[in-house]
Amino acid sequence: MQTYKKFLLAAAATLVMSANAMAAEKLRMGIEAAYPPFNNKDASGQVVGFDKDIGDALCAKMKVECTVVTSDWDGIIPALNAKKFDFLVSSLSITDERKQAVDFTDPYYSNKLQFIAPKKVDFKTDKEYLKGKTIGTQRATLAGTWLEDNYKDVLKSIQLYDTQENAYLDLTSGRVDGILADKYVQYEWLKSDAGKDYEFKGEPVVDSDKIGIAVRKGDPLREKLNKALAEIKADGTYKKINDKYFPFSIE
Repeated sequence: MQTYKKFLLAAAATLVMSANAMAAEKLRMGIEAAYPPFNNKDASGQVVGFDKDIGDALCAKMKVECTVVTSDWDGIIPALNAKKFDFLVSSLSITDERKQAVDFTDPYYSNKLQFIAPKKVDFKTDKEYLKGKTIGTQRATLAGTWLEDNYKDVLKSIQLYDTQENAYLDLTSGRVDGILADKYVQYEWLKSDAGKDYEFKGEPVVDSDKIGIAVRKGDPLREKLNKALAEIKADGTYKKINDKYFPFSIE
């Protein structure tokens, strides 16, 4: 009888440990879902895009079950730190300011910042030309910070938007003279019917914007994500995802 009781206790302990292990195998990835082609929602409301595909591939390598939690861009880092999700894979530029709030993985792609404006306009990117102009950009982005730091003294206005789509709406309606944003996001829009009359102007003003996955400070999940990222790059998974969205490497 005593042996049987010990067996039952051991079995119960194993079940508890297994349940805890299963619970630990579930993670939540945070995504804005308003930044195509990196993250967006399809017609059925499902989150899609490069970021989502990368997140899914990393979860598969880590052998964890992941669900998506969407968040407005303005509050996306506070939402991570409030534990609304476990990691943030949403085209977040690695900056010194953000490093004070979160830890970043190794970069999972590189971007550039470049202006777009109407094709019919001989738009220049120097201060003399931009004096008195109104430029749009998304709020709380590297592009917005760059404009504030470099062109605030000459621009008539820097218009800040909650989403990139709203910036495009004001560009097409003539409320802004141009937009500064991530090149590869604008590349996608310029291919669309709405963007067909617009083009890149000048050279990129920032040529190497490193994009990382964010986790809470000190979270060991960072190293697991880094290991998984190295694995999907080594086995060709990363390239397949890249090629699904772009005819060139963004690594």
